Amino acid sequence: MGRLLSRYRSAPALLGPGDDAAMIAAPDGRFVISVDTLVEDQDFRVEWPSGVRTSGYDVGWKSAAQNLSDINAMGAIATAAVISLSLPRDTPLEWVEGVALGFSAALEQLGAGRCSIAGGDVGRSGEISITAAVTGHLSGAEPRVRSGARPHHVIAVCGHLGAAGAGLALLDQPASSGVSERPWSSDEQRCVDLQLRPEPPLREGPVAVVRRASSMMDISDGLLRDAGRIARASGVVMAIDSSALTFDLDVLRDAGERLEINPLNWTLTGGEGHALLATYASLEDVPSGWHAIGEVRAGQPQVLVDNHEPSALGFDHFSGV
Repeated sequence: MGRLLSRYRSAPALLGPGDDAAMIAAPDGRFVISVDTLVEDQDFRVEWPSGVRTSGYDVGWKSAAQNLSDINAMGAIATAAVISLSLPRDTPLEWVEGVALGFSAALEQLGAGRCSIAGGDVGRSGEISITAAVTGHLSGAEPRVRSGARPHHVIAVCGHLGAAGAGLALLDQPASSGVSERPWSSDEQRCVDLQLRPEPPLREGPVAVVRRASSMMDISDGLLRDAGRIARASGVVMAIDSSALTFDLDVLRDAGERLEINPLNWTLTGGEGHALLATYASLEDVPSGWHAIGEVRAGQPQVLVDNHEPSALGFDHFSGV
């Protein structure tokens, strides 16, 4: 896999593909590492009920995006990736090459151009799965963790909220169903695109704000569920104001009308968009490009929306909701 990937992207690691292991620099003596897996029919479908086919490029891009977002959310800069790809014997070579192209393109286009592809592995399996591990360095700063939120801090987000969730709902609609008879609008297509190829906000992320955010994490399972993780780690209440969540609703309206779903549901619970969720000591600390959406309060760890406990939090890997 390393040799295939190196055809599409050079690897400026200290020692890249070609040996039994790669060697990666740790500029300040530390590095952060994250790993994520995408599995066919769990995290993506080769062919969706809507008739859309997922390309190898899509899967490669998504694998890069979700891992880069985790590194970004720690306040680190991605430095190297290793990738393991398992697939059925009859998988077309063009599809596999697409994975390499998509992963490499995501590094460049999302703003992680300094991240090298240091190696990987290919194996045979009954279904397609791709696992990537990405390392990053902190440039002497302290990592941003989930346990730093304090009462009276401001809750803020950066990136797309809900669009990937709406895109998933559109992809899951059977092509023969009545709701899929008319073509998708440009906004609906944008939602589908953000499900297949997420765009985490790396350029507006921790490089500029790492010393200001008191806590931070990647939103992969929905705003409410991930806000609950900060609440538990910090021992606080995360109180969200739904009236502050209008900044991304326009792109969700067409999908909401088609599927008869309140777009706010996707904003609150839709996952896989890989926006950033953070807390700041004051409103003045919230950087440009971010949206203040609530406040941290003292109390037993929980998430509130408009001062009420929500009925649903979002995706859970084992319950499927």
